[in-house]
Amino acid sequence: MAAAAAASIRERQTVALKRMLNFNVPHVKNSTGEPVWKVLIYDRFGQDIISPLLSVKELRDMGITLHLLLHSDRDPIPDVPAVYFVMPTEENIDRMCQDLRNQLYESYYLNFISAISRSKLEDIANAALAASAVTQVAKVFDQYLNFITLEDDMFVLCNQNKELVSYRAINRPDITDTEMETVMDTIVDSLFCFFVTLGAVPIIRCSRGTAAEMVAVKLDKKLRENLRDARNSLFTGDTLGAGQFSFQRPLLVLVDRNIDLATPLHHTWTYQALVHDVLDFHLNRVNLEESSGMENSPAGARPKRKNKKSYDLTPVDKFWQKHKGSPFPEVAESVQQELESYRAQEDEVKRLKSIMGLEGEDEGAISMLSDNTAKLTSAVSSLPELLEKKRLIDLHTNVATAVLEHIKARKLDVYFEYEEKIMSKTTLDKSLLDIISDPDAGTPEDKMRLFLIYYISAQQAPSEADLEQYKKALTDAGCNLNPLQYIKQWKAFAKMASAPTSYGNTTAKPMGLLSRVMNTGSQFVMEGVKNLVLKQQNLPVTRILDNLMEMKSNPGKQGKHILYGCSELFNATQFIKQLSQLGQK
Repeated sequence: MAAAAAASIRERQTVALKRMLNFNVPHVKNSTGEPVWKVLIYDRFGQDIISPLLSVKELRDMGITLHLLLHSDRDPIPDVPAVYFVMPTEENIDRMCQDLRNQLYESYYLNFISAISRSKLEDIANAALAASAVTQVAKVFDQYLNFITLEDDMFVLCNQNKELVSYRAINRPDITDTEMETVMDTIVDSLFCFFVTLGAVPIIRCSRGTAAEMVAVKLDKKLRENLRDARNSLFTGDTLGAGQFSFQRPLLVLVDRNIDLATPLHHTWTYQALVHDVLDFHLNRVNLEESSGMENSPAGARPKRKNKKSYDLTPVDKFWQKHKGSPFPEVAESVQQELESYRAQEDEVKRLKSIMGLEGEDEGAISMLSDNTAKLTSAVSSLPELLEKKRLIDLHTNVATAVLEHIKARKLDVYFEYEEKIMSKTTLDKSLLDIISDPDAGTPEDKMRLFLIYYISAQQAPSEADLEQYKKALTDAGCNLNPLQYIKQWKAFAKMASAPTSYGNTTAKPMGLLSRVMNTGSQFVMEGVKNLVLKQQNLPVTRILDNLMEMKSNPGKQGKHILYGCSELFNATQFIKQLSQLGQK
């Protein structure tokens, strides 16, 4: 899905959340008064929406002293207002009614992620009446925020229960009509919320005869029904806090995953894509396991437990923003440069302190120096900025080192280069069978991903004899053949053998090994890893969008703001698992 829009959806959703936390009154940045202290109660859906957008510090600045899960054990805080941010599910409504009966808080501001039905609203009203808490229910709002914004130009529809709208859920052969309707309704509700927040009614385009068409028809109907009711429309007047209806309408392109199955399986080479592919990267947070340090343990001692560390990769992180789309070797080099720059600044501060005879003194002594110490004072005042720089360098050193370990252990540079050649129909310098049979080249999953890309991209399906040979090599390498079974059925059904998906004719070029990063003082030992330069590829979805936006004559002159969204965000491991489940007999 892609939509051309004029403003950042991340900003709009953040503004909407801050307005909600401010009791649904627009939040003023420079207000001098103390915020009203309050408690935030959310469910897992609400937590997933808030966590990529607002930090704990930002919540505290908004007056949130506690943020608790709805279904956790909560003690009464009778003199504090509570802001609820939950999905209007039966289970959540029951728990909120229980909170009203137990008189947990002073007042209740109920905010629903999606629109609440009339019957459930009546359940809350009855519970409030029975508990004599009608006056305590201060406000009830439908927020229409049922989607997760991960970047300025990227969103996903859900994270909790994402298997309900997954590729497998839509494509499994035993799905019933009722289940399919539920999946479609879930996707449509999130897309409707997205456009309410965006403050625009889209022009919808989709491929015919697919799940994308079902979503398009349902979304079109929902938008028309809302626009027909002029008095209560969410797209007119002042009902939109984030942005008013505009005649400069965005284009919504709904695309079925089956249009391009090779790209999700493709091994990647850019920093962000590698982090998502090989590490535990979830809602802009990466979780790393530190090495256990066995070398320092005495013989026979119990192995040390691995420490888990979490790092947030957010828009505030300038290094991440600058380099997330860069080829990995460039990132390794940039981390090294940042580290050298930091050490030079740190050495300058130490040198100044040494000159002033303050080596080892505490910071309090510096303020007592005379005017000729201005230079030192300036250097010390920049220490917080220096410490933040050091934190980001450490963060990216750890993350990049973890990625590099995977690249070297699994020869991901070899896979990336080979797959680029397959997808761009260029001459292969090595037999596919050799890579599959090489015990040192990647995991069984890597080998299966490579072969599936070959099978999907092939002009002609391999002969039965060749296929049996490949199957034997894959089985010997420890691969599960269920994903291949499904792709074989899918390709036959879609009649793709005669018209395979085209991926353009560009490929990555090896530029020799790295120079600066190879020096002995580097954090990264990149020996044997190719420095591949990325070339721009026009993937099937890109070409569809280009044609729809009528930019064929001058593709370089974009001039449009594109937002990318997906029903679920998965990496290749999760996708292979889904294909395997679909391929089971």
